[in-house]
Amino acid sequence: MLGPILPSRTGRHLQRYNQEYRLVVGCIPYRIHGPRVEDMQVLLITSQKSANMMFPKGGWEVDENIELAASRETLEEAGVIGLLGNKLGEWTFKSKRQDKFHRGSVFPLLVTKELDIWPEKDLRRRIWMTVMEAKEACTQSWMKEALEAFICQLAHIPRAIEDRTLAPFGPVLCRSEGRLRTPCELELQTKKQII
Repeated sequence: MLGPILPSRTGRHLQRYNQEYRLVVGCIPYRIHGPRVEDMQVLLITSQKSANMMFPKGGWEVDENIELAASRETLEEAGVIGLLGNKLGEWTFKSKRQDKFHRGSVFPLLVTKELDIWPEKDLRRRIWMTVMEAKEACTQSWMKEALEAFICQLAHIPRAIEDRTLAPFGPVLCRSEGRLRTPCELELQTKKQII
């Protein structure tokens, strides 16, 4: 059971910077409901100030590591908890409100719990949608690139098994077969190919 819901962190006094870049982190929350590609959904949220759709993200603060920051921002903004995968990459983008640049790191997050109450529930809407719908709805180009990186990461799972770097995905996309496979199925297939 979760404890009381704390308010979102605010202010910039603990914010991390790298030279002129503000460091931000976020997640692509996802869930899988069946064996087909179309059965995977990602979670987008609205901006606090508009109906623009985006993935949850926010400032990486000095008192937390990058994984904790990504998980915290996703909990605060989207009200979900889950298993964090390997970092998808980093993107540099210009702030929409200020004449500053940010460097954003994004992680996939397999959602294991969707909360009814979360810190920014009254400020944002969250919407589950297919990957194709998310590509259309997401308003920030760097987040669309992160979504593409997520799909590419799923497509390279067999190589990740050989390298022993498999992220904590549940069933994963096997693009050549157009269906979702569990890591165990993929590992067995890889072992059969080696023998």
